[in-house]
Amino acid sequence: MYKVFVNEKKLLLSKHPEDLEKNLGYESFTTLEIALDLLENTSVTELNVFGENIGEIWQEFQKLFRIIEAAGGIVNNPDGEILFIKRLGKWDLPKGKMEKGESKEESAVREIEEETGLQHVELVKFINTTYHIYVERNGEKILKCTHWFEMNFNGEAVFKPQTEEGITEVAWKNTTQIEGEVFPSTFKNIQLIVQDFWNSKARQS
Repeated sequence: MYKVFVNEKKLLLSKHPEDLEKNLGYESFTTLEIALDLLENTSVTELNVFGENIGEIWQEFQKLFRIIEAAGGIVNNPDGEILFIKRLGKWDLPKGKMEKGESKEESAVREIEEETGLQHVELVKFINTTYHIYVERNGEKILKCTHWFEMNFNGEAVFKPQTEEGITEVAWKNTTQIEGEVFPSTFKNIQLIVQDFWNSKARQS
């Protein structure tokens, strides 16, 4: 199953019909074009395209876009808080585009250090990948695939927001602050990855 956000609307690619506002059975490449058109140009807020061969559907879907790969992290401190940045008025997790020759892990660590000023974060493990679609100024459609990693930080935090990237604030947030302050002012794929992280932690405990 793949969850893709299109202008904060949810597109699900799965094997079976889901309990969403609209379901489309996959017949051909055209089904995917119709699905995107419905999300971009109508009031439909969530849509599922389903078919047995999910791998084939995903491969066909990717042909609609130029793909950009990025990496980032959910950084924890010993108090159980998560590190967030504020960029262009919205809370976000530190992340950025992968550079040529970098591994996902190297990219995630580099982006966190660049965007927050934090040094010597410890990479723990891969969490999940989120997907969202946006359109460049030239009209080109981009599918951004962001690979997320769990990380720990135990040192003394000296923050230095990367202002040239539009980052104005770096802050630790506890669970109450995340639910009350961050979630109402962030992106749905950020909520998704934080929830995935919390769920994985709950299963481990």
